[in-house]
Amino acid sequence: MENSVTNNEAEELLFKVLVIGDFGVGKTTIIRRYTEGVFSQYYKITIGVDFAIKSILWDPKTHITLQLWDIAGHERFGYMTRVYYKYATAAIIVYDLSRPTTLESVVKWHNDVKDKVTLQNGQPIPIILLANKCDIEGVSINSEVLRTFCKQHNILAWFFTSAKENINIDEAIEYLIEKIISQRSDHNKPNRDSLISLTYKPNYKKMKCCGT
Repeated sequence: MENSVTNNEAEELLFKVLVIGDFGVGKTTIIRRYTEGVFSQYYKITIGVDFAIKSILWDPKTHITLQLWDIAGHERFGYMTRVYYKYATAAIIVYDLSRPTTLESVVKWHNDVKDKVTLQNGQPIPIILLANKCDIEGVSINSEVLRTFCKQHNILAWFFTSAKENINIDEAIEYLIEKIISQRSDHNKPNRDSLISLTYKPNYKKMKCCGT
């Protein structure tokens, strides 16, 4: 597999994806697992916002630069979220299965995004939910509750995930990218000069979606 896109005719797309949720739910570890393939429980607390970039050869004719914006958990009540959310094309909301109260906060994060950002055609950006830390022994997992919750709040899909055990991280983000591509319009194409190329080995295996 080539380390970079060499086809001059490949379409280059830039997608900004918000990764939001309460403090300590695992947003940073999910992002680092996806972009770097590593896990550590000793990441520094995110202050304000951070972001990581991954370059994806989606198919022979499509090269995607994915920006994952890691929004600090306390920022939901800050006026800066409107700035952070600007130009976002999708969002991932994360909650911690071992802390049920973080699921309650998902509604507030979801409303915050809906109030502050839409696609250029005026439609809401696609949003998925990650039920994180599913590797923790004894956590309560109720698929039907999550399915109903997402249906009630117009969240596209949910996935059980674990950054520690690398469960469903790639599958969830690949699912979201497919939704972004299906909803995008031609005038959302980015400036080619703004793209950053990183090495990426595509994962073409069938995605496993835990709930839609």
